[in-house]
Amino acid sequence: MACQNWEDRPHSPDSARDDDGPEDSYLGQYLARTAASAAPGESSRRISQPDILPEVPPEPKATPLPPRGQLVFGSDFECGNLGQVACIREGAYDLQIRPDSNNPRHRVWFYFGVRNHRKGQSVVFNITNLSKTKSLFRVGMTPMAMTTSKPSWERLPSRTCFYYRSPRHSMNYVLSFVYTFETEGDVHYFAYCYPYTYTQLQHYLHLLEARDLPFLQRSLLARSLQHRRLDLLSIASPDPPPCGGKKKVVYMTARIHPGETPASFVMHGIIDFLTSPDPVAMILRRYIEFRLVPMLNPDGVFTGNYRCNPLGIDLNRYWADDGEWACPELNAVKNQCAELALSSDKELAMFIDIHAHSTNLNAFCFANMTSSDPKELEKEVHFLRLLDLTAREFSLSASRFCMDASKAGTGRRALQDLLSGITGAKCYTLETSFFAYQSFGSQPVPFTQPSYVELGRNVGRTFIEYFKLPKPHSRGT
Repeated sequence: MACQNWEDRPHSPDSARDDDGPEDSYLGQYLARTAASAAPGESSRRISQPDILPEVPPEPKATPLPPRGQLVFGSDFECGNLGQVACIREGAYDLQIRPDSNNPRHRVWFYFGVRNHRKGQSVVFNITNLSKTKSLFRVGMTPMAMTTSKPSWERLPSRTCFYYRSPRHSMNYVLSFVYTFETEGDVHYFAYCYPYTYTQLQHYLHLLEARDLPFLQRSLLARSLQHRRLDLLSIASPDPPPCGGKKKVVYMTARIHPGETPASFVMHGIIDFLTSPDPVAMILRRYIEFRLVPMLNPDGVFTGNYRCNPLGIDLNRYWADDGEWACPELNAVKNQCAELALSSDKELAMFIDIHAHSTNLNAFCFANMTSSDPKELEKEVHFLRLLDLTAREFSLSASRFCMDASKAGTGRRALQDLLSGITGAKCYTLETSFFAYQSFGSQPVPFTQPSYVELGRNVGRTFIEYFKLPKPHSRGT
């Protein structure tokens, strides 16, 4: 039985439009779909977020196909990742993940499509070269699946997925899952987790700009190595803070590791909340300026890497370096944080870098141990305590101080060192499980796209308590 790959379409930076103009055909289709979902007479400019429509890859070009039932695989689309395919027997396929660009160490993220199946055909897919042996697949996580006829991602049933040491693969860990094609003629997609593409982000930012919000500014912070946008959102009332003095700034970034897609959904929720008419959001905008970089590694995201940029560099180990040519995104953020630290009218109060975690449950934080003084350490933990009270998905008990020498190049550590002695900004890494959250004594609850987004909204809500701002409807608002 033969396997045939889809016609190659290289991962070119020109494959995703960078001019952000309204003539973008994908954007037009997205806006049309969004408008169609609105109530009669409602403008698409007013559609509330988060309305996260999945980015369905373009249909593969028509090519001669083998007899139906001989599957055809492809990953030549944005964020796609699939390396080699081998049909080991009828109805069973060994698949290998393509390593990150110029870095063979990282093989976790996968995202591919399958077509030319028969209705009712059952197959076994074996992913044989995962680079991490410790995995959430051990505790019930399963891959995601979607079809062109039903464009909504769903987790595969746990009874169909197996993670085990395989004697046939030198006792390496293998992820196997059984899948039955219920329809014929469409394309079925499989992914490690919910995809969130560079193009999806650009669509969302276009919709935000179309609302003409007086407190929102979108700007181009830098260009990536492959000339994609590094977007910066500034969210704040244009008026000075009611209490006078410097306006505090909270800086947040996401997707420095491109395969950690939950980070984008959390950031989506943060943006959605901070730009909403929610009374808490309105107060936050009066007192605080939020600067958000939603996608810090756009090239890695577009290419379908798990951790690295196109040069094979794990950017979250290079914050302390001065590699302006190799890491223009990091330099742009560091320079802006340094400017804020020295500003006469603004005070950088917090930096949060949002990630996803492949081995732990829950959302949790890594914090810096900036002092051995218990009172100072309590200040580091204060925001985490408040978030634990606000978000059921967040676990204070799973959070920890981390001063491991191998993490010195992370954003949390390097920016703390950069700002030390200049500002009292707190720096955190916010991690979110790829799989589920769990309360004490209960069964894990798998994350969904809406629950990731809700976690982001709760992060936003927590700032009103942290900065001790007036509550809605209370005196002084």
